Amino acid sequence: MSVNPLKKLAELGQSIWLDYIRRDLYQGPELKRMIDEDGLAGMTSNPSIFQKAIAKSDLYDDTIQKLADKDLSVPEIFEKLAVEDVQNACDVFRPVYDATGGNDGFVSIEVNPHLAHETEKTIAEAKRLWDACNRPNVMIKIPGTKAGLPAIRHCLAEGININITLLFSVKRYREVMEIFAEALEDRLGKGLPVDALRSVASFFVSRVDSNVDKKLDAIIDDASRSDDQKKIARALRGTIAIANTRLAYANFEEWAATDRVVALKNKGVELQRPLWGSTSTKDDAYPDTLYVDELIAPFSVNTIPPETYDAYKDHGDPKVRIKDDLDDAREHLDQLKTLDIDIDTVTQELEDEGVKKFADAYDGLIETLDEKVKKIVA
Repeated sequence: MSVNPLKKLAELGQSIWLDYIRRDLYQGPELKRMIDEDGLAGMTSNPSIFQKAIAKSDLYDDTIQKLADKDLSVPEIFEKLAVEDVQNACDVFRPVYDATGGNDGFVSIEVNPHLAHETEKTIAEAKRLWDACNRPNVMIKIPGTKAGLPAIRHCLAEGININITLLFSVKRYREVMEIFAEALEDRLGKGLPVDALRSVASFFVSRVDSNVDKKLDAIIDDASRSDDQKKIARALRGTIAIANTRLAYANFEEWAATDRVVALKNKGVELQRPLWGSTSTKDDAYPDTLYVDELIAPFSVNTIPPETYDAYKDHGDPKVRIKDDLDDAREHLDQLKTLDIDIDTVTQELEDEGVKKFADAYDGLIETLDEKVKKIVA
């Protein structure tokens, strides 16, 4: 019998989390089966996922009806639905959390995306969600925006498990790692426990290619561009996301080896793990397992949507490749500059776009939920 490629990833040091949550997944046997048979080690959610789960199914209608009778606002009803899902999923994953010494078995819930540029309100919401979920294996997702950074630091120092989301640039990722170190130094300085605190930094992948490929295609179609420039543009399609992520991991390894971080590890700190997000393939020209196969790395997480999960289980090719062609990765980013494509501009565009997409998904969810509540009340 062939080895399940998903299970093989764990042997290579990478945890697989599912980028999906819906009530029927944990109410039936499916989630436990995925844990037992595939080695599934965690779960992430975001406003887009909840929008699809709640707005496009009737699985939540009975609970909505009960909550509608309590004179709650529509956002309050959504939060209770989301918290209930996360709590129940956490309970299913609790054996994984216990068996791994608190390193896996986490379920993530995100703060309101409209707070992405408001530090104090993000802190307040993160604390409220942490208390509401009341599970040791929950992670609160906070976007790694400029305003999110001090909120992330504060919450980590308070002992809240944090999943930093919407990271696109290596520069911002380095800031996040430094903030983690500062927060843990704060806790140690106050004599507070650090053994149960966990964090991941979610570095987004495929959206980088989606953005850059459009710019490359414009160069290929531009009559004023030279043949050499067009040749470079064609060669770079589909390479920048992987290059960017491999350099992020190289920065993680460099950071983890510093005296400061080694000292933290020696005092019982479990380091923040890099997590690869947005790993479904957006371009049909690319293999459907591209952003899993090419980014397998020790001490990392890949959170993948159901379609990519099934594809990888069927025909994934697990092998550690994160350090393959690092020189090529640097060269690819250098070649972008010769085409007047600035990676810092790309990553800022993606951060802004990501915040807006999640905010729009949240608004669409609230609108649909409001309609459901009105029908139920009527």
